Amino acid sequence: MTANDEPWHGLNYFNYFTEVEEHFQRARGTGLFLLSPLDWALIETWKSAGVPLEAVLRGIDAAFEKWRSRRQRTQAVNSLAYCAQAVMREAEAMAGVASAAPRPEAAPPFSLEDLQHHLLTVAGKLAPLPGFEEIAASLHRLHATAADEFADLEQLEQRLTALEQKMAAIARAGQTEDQLFLARRDLDTQLKPYRGKMTAPQLDMLERQFLERRLFEDAGLPRLSLFYLR
Repeated sequence: MTANDEPWHGLNYFNYFTEVEEHFQRARGTGLFLLSPLDWALIETWKSAGVPLEAVLRGIDAAFEKWRSRRQRTQAVNSLAYCAQAVMREAEAMAGVASAAPRPEAAPPFSLEDLQHHLLTVAGKLAPLPGFEEIAASLHRLHATAADEFADLEQLEQRLTALEQKMAAIARAGQTEDQLFLARRDLDTQLKPYRGKMTAPQLDMLERQFLERRLFEDAGLPRLSLFYLR
């Protein structure tokens, strides 16, 4: 996608994270800006809630237009959370005018070989970890039938999501009190500036996504979703 393209044309749903990250960096005008764990959790919240990628990009643009129109700008926009309300407004607007006609599906931004490598890699990372052997075996089976799975990526994503949920349940049972405390403390620190700018359901979803991402990081677990296939 070039800078001259309309940002919501030619998008690929499996590039959800990358598209949002790059669009926010362009809107902010700093290509080297790194998103925080809270930002990544927010993107995952939007994806999981079915917020269209176009709505997220439009919301980012709207939020920055409003910020730039201010006479006084006391500080830079340092978090994607600043755009949260604008994104939800765009999502609601798009839902109100959604067409009944299905949109053409774009080809996945990865090949069968990429998919096979991803499944083999995450299976290899899980196999040595106590308690995750069964999940690793399931991933090896998916790798063996990857050519068939490639024909229905939506179904494969559902399978991988189910396996991630199982992984999370196992990891959560092994969390220490200190890990729980530190994760909650970091969440409160990062989320504090935005608590008055989001609804209670939005905050609840964001908190759960943040803590789950932290859970996977603390346990050293790979993400299985096709959205993490680079």
